[in-house]
Amino acid sequence: MIRFSKIFFYVTVAVLLVWQLPWCYAFLTLKPVKAPFTMYSSVLGDFVITQLDENKQLHRYDTKGNTYTQQQVDSLLPSLYVRQLTADERFPDTICGKAVSPKDIQLTNFTFKSVPSAINAPQTGLYFLMESMSKRVDLKMPEDAFRFTDKGMEFIRMETNRIDEAKSKLFTDVLVQKGFAFPASYASGNPTTRKDYDEGYLVLDANHKLFHLKCTKGRPYVKAIQLPEGVLPEYVFITEFRSRRTLGYMVDSKHHFYVINSDGSLVKSALPGFDPAKDELTIFGNMFDWTVKLSTNKDDYYYALDATDYSLIKEHAYKDMRRSVPGLSFTSPDDKFVMPRF
Repeated sequence: MIRFSKIFFYVTVAVLLVWQLPWCYAFLTLKPVKAPFTMYSSVLGDFVITQLDENKQLHRYDTKGNTYTQQQVDSLLPSLYVRQLTADERFPDTICGKAVSPKDIQLTNFTFKSVPSAINAPQTGLYFLMESMSKRVDLKMPEDAFRFTDKGMEFIRMETNRIDEAKSKLFTDVLVQKGFAFPASYASGNPTTRKDYDEGYLVLDANHKLFHLKCTKGRPYVKAIQLPEGVLPEYVFITEFRSRRTLGYMVDSKHHFYVINSDGSLVKSALPGFDPAKDELTIFGNMFDWTVKLSTNKDDYYYALDATDYSLIKEHAYKDMRRSVPGLSFTSPDDKFVMPRF
């Protein structure tokens, strides 16, 4: 018994040393480094970088080293500083040769963010399908929830906790008619009333075929989205931006990033490999361009994409922004699970 206690004690000490020593070293020696705020300017044709120096002074410059004042940056990034330009009565009549108004800019501006911790988080498997064509202006949360089973789509009345057999059969039959194979492998929606409209869900079936599902006047709306030959989708994201130009985004098994237009057509973007389970993605979009920030475990990459065809305009990178010390860890920024990992 004493021998076992000693072995247990030494093993515990060894585990604690392997776990805590690297953590203490990183805590004492590594300083957090954050990439400077970087946005692409179609007016300038380059990235505009805003950074604080050691004296807490702001510096604004482009990738060529040219410096700018705050007022100049306002004009170089009119989509970002539209309110300031409007308040100063400096908003231009045309941007990049196109006549625009502040309303046009605000309508087409959007942000999108995907983080690994959300992708890797445990899923309940319960979803809420809102009415997309309500007679009221404001959206309303449904009185039931649904889930995908091996046999179909199942609606559960929350007040009674009983299955709505009629509604479940109605939606299941339409999905089957459209070629949907149960159960669903992935679903993306945004069930909240804090948005302008509802597009329901983008769903991958058991064969990784892509479908658009929503409720329209109490009836199921199901559309099979055609995929390019050889493309196997793994992740989908519903967007529901104010401009209604896009339906969502899709990432395939080869980590290619696609834009799903509102009509269901797909456009492959010039964005290099993006793995939602490991990488963080942020998009600042406007009617002229997208500034895409792709963060890996070490580096930050910035890509400027054309807003019309999603082709690559320019790229910029910040290397070795994050460093890790080898050792035992029980948590990770990529998920919310507590478990030993090296």
